Amino acid sequence: MDTYAMMDPAQLRAFALPGLPMLGPECDLAAEICEAMHRSREAWQAGDICVVAQKVISKCEGRTIALDSVQPDARASAEATRLGRDPRMLALIERESSEILRATRAAVITRHRTGHVLANAGIDASNVAGKGEVLLWPQDPDASARTLRAAIACSSGASPAVVIADSMGRAWRIGTVGTAIGCAGLQVLEDRRGTGRDLYGRTLQATIIAVADSIAALAGLAMGEGDEGTPVVVVRGAGRWVTPEDGPGAASGLRPIEQDLFR
Repeated sequence: MDTYAMMDPAQLRAFALPGLPMLGPECDLAAEICEAMHRSREAWQAGDICVVAQKVISKCEGRTIALDSVQPDARASAEATRLGRDPRMLALIERESSEILRATRAAVITRHRTGHVLANAGIDASNVAGKGEVLLWPQDPDASARTLRAAIACSSGASPAVVIADSMGRAWRIGTVGTAIGCAGLQVLEDRRGTGRDLYGRTLQATIIAVADSIAALAGLAMGEGDEGTPVVVVRGAGRWVTPEDGPGAASGLRPIEQDLFR
């Protein structure tokens, strides 16, 4: 039997963990998450997925930077003037990127050095306390997810999958959606080509499910995008995709450059 048909989507649940403090480099993130679970009168269950906002990971890893510390060169300054953008910000974007794909006054679309394509290399000033400070992505989001998963296991004895999520726009849609930029213990993709069937028994030919991104998008609705202060969400009911091993991480879900139809 097609195992996908055995899943009951009505059992999926996403709940935010309230009461987390302002987190930073001195925080024990895993311990704070486990304590928040306890306060919520919840216990880790087999197959749970812990989704954490990228900003929390970046803050805990000390990825905050003051714009005044950035010294743009003459070329970046000239390009920033042409675009009507802050030259310090543009210099940072270029530093964090392997390629600039398109640059406008509204946004600079880059291939981040991790391989993800997004606006402004993920650099953001929202929910950053310091005036004139911005937040960079983690150096290696997949490694961050693996480290956090191991720390949660050490703190609680449980080993939920971990997803690090950020909100990204898409070239063909309006608005942002939660996207997995790092993960551990989760099947990133489910390739159903040649094995799954549609309602009429036809073999699926092109269906590859973006599991990690779907989990991140679900969690994003529970997290919120503003001042909710709930950057950690537990997704329950998707255990069929949770794995004992950490796996290849979110990077394994990136489309190879030679297959990129938007270049």
